[in-house]
Amino acid sequence: MKELLEYIAKALVDKPDKVEVNEVGEGRSIILQLKVDEADVGKVIGKKGRIANALRVIIKSVAT
Repeated sequence: MKELLEYIAKALVDKPDKVEVNEVGEGRSIILQLKVDEADVGKVIGKKGRIANALRVIIKSVAT
């Protein structure tokens, strides 16, 4: 999942070398933290959070 999120995020941003994905796991829960350059934050969030929500849906569907 971490690799998939990193791949998608790098395709969305202008500075793919600044993309960083950290995986924090506790028990059955895994949290993926996505860090990008300040200039690319809007591209990852999208208008009204649509891109961020789409990323969540993709990752959740892969996780199940």
